[in-house]
Amino acid sequence: MTKRMLVPRLLLGAAILGVALWLALNRAQLDPALIESAVRNLGLWAPAAHVVLFTLGTVVFVPGALFGVAGGVLFGPVWGALFNLAGATLGATAAFLVARYVAADWVRQKAGARLERLIKGVEAEGWRFVALTRLVPLIPFSLLNYALGLTRIPVVAYVLTSLVCMIPGTLAYTWLGYAGRAAAGGNATAIHYGLIGLALLAAIAFLPRLLRRLGSEDKLRWMEVDELAARLEKAKDIAVIDVREPDEFTGPLGHIREARHLPLGELPQRLSELQTLLDKPVVLVCRTDRRSASAAAVLEEAGFRDVSVLRGGMMRWNEAKLSVADRDAPLHG
Repeated sequence: MTKRMLVPRLLLGAAILGVALWLALNRAQLDPALIESAVRNLGLWAPAAHVVLFTLGTVVFVPGALFGVAGGVLFGPVWGALFNLAGATLGATAAFLVARYVAADWVRQKAGARLERLIKGVEAEGWRFVALTRLVPLIPFSLLNYALGLTRIPVVAYVLTSLVCMIPGTLAYTWLGYAGRAAAGGNATAIHYGLIGLALLAAIAFLPRLLRRLGSEDKLRWMEVDELAARLEKAKDIAVIDVREPDEFTGPLGHIREARHLPLGELPQRLSELQTLLDKPVVLVCRTDRRSASAAAVLEEAGFRDVSVLRGGMMRWNEAKLSVADRDAPLHG
């Protein structure tokens, strides 16, 4: 990262942390009644102001429940839920993008092996992990948004999953606000247990798959790009298999010159072509390393004894400025 890029990122991060710290030390300033009164006085602009405040509040770690309840008080159960959902989604997206812009690269560079495996497991699950953490709120809302921004989960998948999976909680807080803080005492317990039940269902649906994924990440053998480049340069007896699609193999990222092309979708049906490699070192390559990890499981189950995954795939190979075959080179295999 160049100094020119680093300075604005540091300034943005410092500004957000500074505002969040000031608000944490001055909680009395966040009087829900004052906020509701100020928004109500804006008349036709009140909905827009509420959404903007919800968005900014999420970025600076203001509890979303405060705005959720306020939305129910100000706009009722239907419009309040819609405005709350808009503010929560925009705020979650903004925090996600800030984290990705400010710190994602630095975190990945400094991450140890254990944290790297955790991030890879989360990325492999993608929207499923987002759904689980939205429905099972073990991590505070604002902190979760920033944490997910440090991964490479696609923005569209993150936004759409967040939007859908935040609906139950949004409806609950909006209803509490609409019913009134005092009068909602009896309903609060029912809503609380209802959300717990939903969280348990989400945990049952998503946790087993996530735990299996993280367990399989621990068993993977990884190869770094510089190590593979060195072994290929020394003409070691090692096979490289690229499991991307044909258009990717000859696309902008190119491919490793020694790589054999065998798309992941065709791998189970074409294992017979690889029988000569059963006892040889095999390195699997894709764009990042997600598909390579899936391919490794297929090969190991078929009896291949020395299978590794190129960490970071062709993205990292290109970042290291290692040579690639001509983009219009013929396909192998």
